[in-house]
Amino acid sequence: MSDLVARTGRLQQRYEAGFRLVAGCIPFRYRSSNEADDVKFGKVVEVLMINSTSGPGLLFPKGGWENDETVEEAAVREAIEEAGVRGDLMDFIGFYHFKSKTHQDEFSPEGLCKAAMFALFVKEELNSWPEQSTRTRNWLTIPKALQSCRHEWMKDALENGFCKWLAQNK
Repeated sequence: MSDLVARTGRLQQRYEAGFRLVAGCIPFRYRSSNEADDVKFGKVVEVLMINSTSGPGLLFPKGGWENDETVEEAAVREAIEEAGVRGDLMDFIGFYHFKSKTHQDEFSPEGLCKAAMFALFVKEELNSWPEQSTRTRNWLTIPKALQSCRHEWMKDALENGFCKWLAQNK
């Protein structure tokens, strides 16, 4: 069992202009490969995705940004809570708007969310993490991750945010 405990509840949740503010990241690593088709930008890049607890498809770790933390701290916390990984938070890759079917409340009755997404270079995979009983980790190449994304906004974050950032930072 993990010493870390996932935050729950909405008492500290941040909102802005009817949007629930969310922080998340695209965890990634490099690996070597002998397969020429698998190499992107001179190295094989894999991203870490987790299962959704509410249906098929995979997700990047993300969750509510709370009043007592910076957006960067929230993104790092979500990576630990949901995916059980730690590393170096790299650059901000963009804001992404989406509508949540499961997170509607008095401050965002339509479930509107605005996610700040970051790149996270993974240095450690934890053996134990808060949501390990409901989450599985999946390391995927970028093309496989694009096929596996549950939500269009996450595909956009991967393809038009992360991949552009990666190309500029190779």
